[in-house]
Amino acid sequence: MSRGTDPRRICLTLPTNRSCIPTIADIGEEAAYAAGQFGVEVHLLILDSCDSSTFADHAKAVGALPAVPNVIVHHLDERRQRDFLREVIERSGLAEPELLLDLMLPDTVSYGACTNRAFLLAAALGCASIHRRDSDSGYQTLDGEQVFPIHHELLSLGRTGADAADGVTDNALDPVHGRKPVSMVGGSFVGELSVDVSEIKEADPGIYHDVVSLWAPPEWPEEEVRGLVEESFIGAGTEPFSVDRSVLDVPDIWRLDMCNIGFDSALYERVPLPPATDTIGSDYFLLHVVRHAPLPAVVHNRHIVNFYTAERRTGSGFTAYQLRFVKFLLSMLYLHPVYFDLEEAGPALLDAQHHVDAAQIAGFARRTAGADRAENIRRLDVVDRCYRQLGGKYAEFADHLLPLRDSLLDRAQTDIEHFALLIDAWRPLVAASRTLGLPTGRA
Repeated sequence: MSRGTDPRRICLTLPTNRSCIPTIADIGEEAAYAAGQFGVEVHLLILDSCDSSTFADHAKAVGALPAVPNVIVHHLDERRQRDFLREVIERSGLAEPELLLDLMLPDTVSYGACTNRAFLLAAALGCASIHRRDSDSGYQTLDGEQVFPIHHELLSLGRTGADAADGVTDNALDPVHGRKPVSMVGGSFVGELSVDVSEIKEADPGIYHDVVSLWAPPEWPEEEVRGLVEESFIGAGTEPFSVDRSVLDVPDIWRLDMCNIGFDSALYERVPLPPATDTIGSDYFLLHVVRHAPLPAVVHNRHIVNFYTAERRTGSGFTAYQLRFVKFLLSMLYLHPVYFDLEEAGPALLDAQHHVDAAQIAGFARRTAGADRAENIRRLDVVDRCYRQLGGKYAEFADHLLPLRDSLLDRAQTDIEHFALLIDAWRPLVAASRTLGLPTGRA
């Protein structure tokens, strides 16, 4: 957990493609809290994909952060990220370097890719864990003080399940898992739905059911589908934080969100996230790995506050976000079979040292790439019908979607094929990142 007498290094990361000056100030406070309360060396990593003007504003916000012992800030624009990745890929000696670079830093939004970049940079920095936050979220407060999730993350990550029991309020872990490491600590969110479909729910609950149910496995009975629709995207509801609650167990991943998550390096240095572009939810894959392996985790109630930025609901922002939602629905054709394979494999996913066997997972992804597209064609048909019933901007989006159908079907399949390829490449990329390191200093 430490390097001799040196403090343990951790990476607190904020990927962003939007203006988020208040969030930078807040996450700076979380970094200071971690260093002060836990004696760790915090590498605050801001991966900034914004335009040059917004990046400059962010740089000022970073420069305004107070100097804190054992907090080192790295604010990287896409040029510096690309330079790092090019050298990592070259050092790895892997084939198809340009494809790998595109999977790691595509020219459009990828929730999985931005987090994968953070994983490699954390490896370069020698960090033992990574802690991810989002730019459209904030922290709850109690008695005027912000409530930081990193508190629970640092209490447990990397410790064995047995050793982590003294840091939680409820130990539900079967002793059979006691020698395995706690690989994930997470909470949920309060506030608006995590996926921006609340306007559909308000306009027509029946259409909302039909659309949201499209992410369920088609073989599920209606009762299970109805339960999924009722529970989808609501997080922890609206109950404000009042007292710490944390549960050590093989996790129920239904109430975890990627804006409020910490992973141990032994997990993310073995398996990356799907690098799918323009696809919400593509960054949740490791939650399923932890659940089914099975590995210990802690679920806590220091929930993040989720909010929307205005561009999601108007003009090109609305079109882009809805396209990401549709691609999420299409991705389920390929991801659900992988999740089922993970569940069936169970403990066989781990080696004798409790490390995840990534080669198995790559095989699951390759096998599902040949799935019959009929179900995805049905999903597109349902979206078209429902959005036209809603009318207005939703009907306009249906018109926009119509000529894209074939390419979207192709892209969903290519996404899972690329995921398998990236899993195969991941360990060499991590090893190359460690040897390369990262230049010190701010942007």
